[in-house]
Amino acid sequence: MIDAVYGWLDDRLNISGSGRKLVNKIFPDHWSFMLGEIALYSFVILLATGVFLSLYFIPSSKQIVYTGSYVPLRGLHVSEAYASTIALSFNVRAGLLMRQMHHWSANIFLGAIVVHMCRVFFTSGFRRPRELNWIIGVNLLILAIFNGFLGYSLPDDLISGTGIRISFSILESIPFVGSYLATFLFGGQFPGSAIIPRFFIIHVLILPAIIAGLLGAHLALIVRNKHTQFRGRGATEKNVVGAPLWPTFFAKTNGFLFLVAAVTAILGAAVQINPIWLYGPYVPYHVSYAVQPDWYMGWLDGALRIMPSWEIHLPGHMVPNAFFPAILLPGVTFTLLMAWPFVEQRITGDRLEHHLLERPRDRPHHTALGAATLSFYFVLFGASATDVLANYLSVSLNFVLWFFRIAIFVVPLVIYPMTLKICRELQHTPGGGKTKRHNIVLRSPEGGYSTVVSQARPGDEPPVLEPVPLDGPELVGAMATGADRRSSGPLGAAATGQGGGVAGASRARGVFRIPRSYR
Repeated sequence: MIDAVYGWLDDRLNISGSGRKLVNKIFPDHWSFMLGEIALYSFVILLATGVFLSLYFIPSSKQIVYTGSYVPLRGLHVSEAYASTIALSFNVRAGLLMRQMHHWSANIFLGAIVVHMCRVFFTSGFRRPRELNWIIGVNLLILAIFNGFLGYSLPDDLISGTGIRISFSILESIPFVGSYLATFLFGGQFPGSAIIPRFFIIHVLILPAIIAGLLGAHLALIVRNKHTQFRGRGATEKNVVGAPLWPTFFAKTNGFLFLVAAVTAILGAAVQINPIWLYGPYVPYHVSYAVQPDWYMGWLDGALRIMPSWEIHLPGHMVPNAFFPAILLPGVTFTLLMAWPFVEQRITGDRLEHHLLERPRDRPHHTALGAATLSFYFVLFGASATDVLANYLSVSLNFVLWFFRIAIFVVPLVIYPMTLKICRELQHTPGGGKTKRHNIVLRSPEGGYSTVVSQARPGDEPPVLEPVPLDGPELVGAMATGADRRSSGPLGAAATGQGGGVAGASRARGVFRIPRSYR
């Protein structure tokens, strides 16, 4: 019966043909390609734990008197959202575990996306024909940040309520349409009574559906355009070196899914995150100290803190200072990210298809620009703790603010030339030339080390050392010959380490012969 049903479906959907092509799909073995899988599996954990939480959470701003099991809160007026989250944490079996797993997986999801995008950027994996996939990835990052913010805003505790208040002010800062947008989303003036239910619908229904669709499109484009890979081990622009989807990669990726789930469960069980019972319910005139949002919102928080009180006064309208760090900066950031493949294509004039990745050292200016940009946002992230730093270091808050206002410009200007210098040193191209020098590190039978620097033409692969077994006097003669060759041949100078190693050092009782083309 199963065979008959499968045959009927196969005749109409061609399952066998497309399925055979899919299971034979080759995936590279490099560890860095697992970063995207961490993001995917974290999203799966988010969906599973989110379904559990949605069964107990009450998305309501209605005020009630708390009478639950957490004694310090008894008798206080709290929202139903806050009370249900407290009950979920203390009265539902495995409720706190699920809450913390959900929160940790959200942080891991965002972290994996950011690190994965850094890997793609620094290895130039966004070039043609993968520009569309890069744009999808940037939009996934934007949606994940928004959904993370909505998620930790739902409990209506003191921290999340403060964040919602800030978001209302940011919406209002948008010129001309800001007040209308804020009123439309909040259903009136802050705090209103509609924002928690609306955030809940957006968080659990709308954004997850869009994220799931974009993830599907992202994976489909990977299958369509084939996977990128690093150079070496027979990899070319026309093939993919690795393991097939079935059974090798399927077994590895499923094991990785369980590993990600296990690490998230351990974090949820052993590492406390967002203890809202300690913060208390949101009260508009209460202010929290030494508490920052989740890490992926830290750069925005830091930008808001260090932005000077500059305002633009237009005829009949004012653009407040919150607009520049909270609307303009993210807008420019994500617009440049999405446009970068086309910007680089215009600058370099390279419009060819690329399936091989570049080593960051081989594109020093590109890598230096990426490192300087990351340092800019790291400084903003550090600025999100200005109050904590001022208190811990016993200095004035004004001093800390001005330190970050200066560092935001100085640090990238320092990081760029440093990264450029490191890349050029790693690729051995003084002055940024195209001729590369390969360092060959050799070891002698006595344990000494030596380095031979060989000059190679552009496009040459590093020399492969051929093992040649030698014994007794023949070994000594070969070593002496290697020493003469090192000092007089075109290989260049060699630095000999302790033990008298030379350009022909051995493995066990043999020596390595350098190919004739490199002598």
